[in-house]
Amino acid sequence: MTLASATVRSGRHGPPGSLHDKQTRPVNRNAGTWFLVLPALIPILILSVGPLLYGIALAFTDAQSGRTRSTQWVGGLNFQDLLHDALFWDSFRIGLVWAVGVTVPQFVLALGLALLLNQNLRMRWLARALAIIPWAMPEVVVGIMWRLVYNPDAGILNETIRDLGLGDGRDWLTGLATALPAVIVVGVWAGMPQTTVALLAGLQNTPHELHEAAALDGAGAWRRFRTVTWPVLRPVALSITALNFIWNFNSFALVYVLTNGGPGGRTRLPMLFAYEEAFRYGQFGYAAAMGCVMVAVISVILAVYLVGRLRGGEDR
Repeated sequence: MTLASATVRSGRHGPPGSLHDKQTRPVNRNAGTWFLVLPALIPILILSVGPLLYGIALAFTDAQSGRTRSTQWVGGLNFQDLLHDALFWDSFRIGLVWAVGVTVPQFVLALGLALLLNQNLRMRWLARALAIIPWAMPEVVVGIMWRLVYNPDAGILNETIRDLGLGDGRDWLTGLATALPAVIVVGVWAGMPQTTVALLAGLQNTPHELHEAAALDGAGAWRRFRTVTWPVLRPVALSITALNFIWNFNSFALVYVLTNGGPGGRTRLPMLFAYEEAFRYGQFGYAAAMGCVMVAVISVILAVYLVGRLRGGEDR
């Protein structure tokens, strides 16, 4: 038996470590990777993807509360009703005002705080720890705390206004003109720490030598920020702003605890409206259609953000 025939019979086309063996290794490596990812992927499929698909299917039915009621397929009837539902579109408008009104001040204030915390200050570690306290608090606790602050009789805000002689105060959370601005202030306060942490991490990645070189060239603080800091910080700023907008648009717990959508629907965000339709009035199919519309809006925002990131990467 020759060496060639023995090699063919044994199924080996070369010695160990040959090109054939190296070509089979990526397949085994990919299989091992999927085996490691599978434990994390299964809960995502069961707890996220599964309910999402079920909710989309539910939007095309007339599902309502009640065990004895049968569910019928109605096609796009729920979406047709949404097109003519003025209350839903009003809540959608309020949701956009809320999301923009919280996200923009949140970013501006967090950027200023991050720039301050990035300086070589005494007790900087303590200031950084205090800055993230609102982030560590549950939204329900934040809502209860701020309800006490806004209390019309014994709240800190009205007491301060009276002590300063600026008036008798007002009922901030039940006034038609003040409810949404008051809730926006709470949203900014509660969400600013996570934006601050993200921007502070981006600032710490800025090479200190570039700031020194710009200062030697006579660049002022604004010019150094615009030409040195912002180009490094821009990807982080875009990412955290997009995530904050999505998170704020989908807010529920904070506004639910503060106002429960009142007064007169002035703070009824889309998530609150869908919640009421599903669990107060039992219209599960109609509420699922609202959820599909909100998912579509978020998907468009994500698509615009991803396209912008890809174009920015190509420009670089």
